[in-house]
Amino acid sequence: MSFYAFAKAVTKFILSSLYRIETVGTENFPKEGGVLLCPNHIDNLDPPIIGFTSPRPVYFMGKAELFKYAWSKKLMESIKVFPVKRGMSDREALRTGLKFLKSGEVVGLFPEGTRSKTGELGEGLGGAGFFALRSNAHVVPCAIIGPYKPFRKLKIVFGQPIDFTEMRNNKASAEEATKVIMAEIKKLLEKHRS
Repeated sequence: MSFYAFAKAVTKFILSSLYRIETVGTENFPKEGGVLLCPNHIDNLDPPIIGFTSPRPVYFMGKAELFKYAWSKKLMESIKVFPVKRGMSDREALRTGLKFLKSGEVVGLFPEGTRSKTGELGEGLGGAGFFALRSNAHVVPCAIIGPYKPFRKLKIVFGQPIDFTEMRNNKASAEEATKVIMAEIKKLLEKHRS
């Protein structure tokens, strides 16, 4: 068993004991090829929750400070986290993300860039649109429906992949592409909130 699979199993055990997790739409998740997975962001636990509910292993960006020491760098790499310098356009992180998508991996990216303080969907940044347009990856919108309260239901919804062929052909901007992703996340939130 890989360390990733072990960490996923442990995380699933702990978080499933804390929350009643319901996963919807795994049949929408492409079985192969690059996938850009775009969830809303409501809590620090979103990455591990997405990590174990996703049908396939997910790479996430993590702040560069987590890679400062040799042991922490090794740990981050073993759980499929790659570094990003926050507060600036990090070309190396963009190249790494594209490389993973083009080699058929799943990259998880929160389009809002930061956690929503209110739990409501915030504004999307251009990063998600950049990856959607610059790779030929499937783009899967995802809704995390909380709140994170012990023993309460937490719902993870994977939507159908968004077709970006026309936007790629029309040379749409990253911002325009992100708006499409955010609109799909919003639809999932509205449809599945109960």
